[in-house]
Amino acid sequence: MIDFAQVSTAADSRETALSLLNSAVKARLAASGHVFGPVPTAFWHLGEFGAGEEWRVVLNTTMERYEELEEHLIAAHPWDAPEVSFTCLGGSRAYMEWVSRTTS
Repeated sequence: MIDFAQVSTAADSRETALSLLNSAVKARLAASGHVFGPVPTAFWHLGEFGAGEEWRVVLNTTMERYEELEEHLIAAHPWDAPEVSFTCLGGSRAYMEWVSRTTS
């Protein structure tokens, strides 16, 4: 079975989120992805509580491509320390094979 991951990050604008999505998919680091938002957010930053809105980016890839995708997102992101996290998932064989072929 292919090791499949959904990778997520956040951005402060729709434009930035779309740029992260499109650059990752065009580079074949992810087979596909989605942008959701705006979504409410609450966080701690530099010792202060903050709240606002963010746009969520969710990318579908293989664990084999995860490290390159993480490096790409961090390099392309305007924030100093952006969230890049992943969840390992299973899925239908046909879909997971498509993700593998597309990111190869």
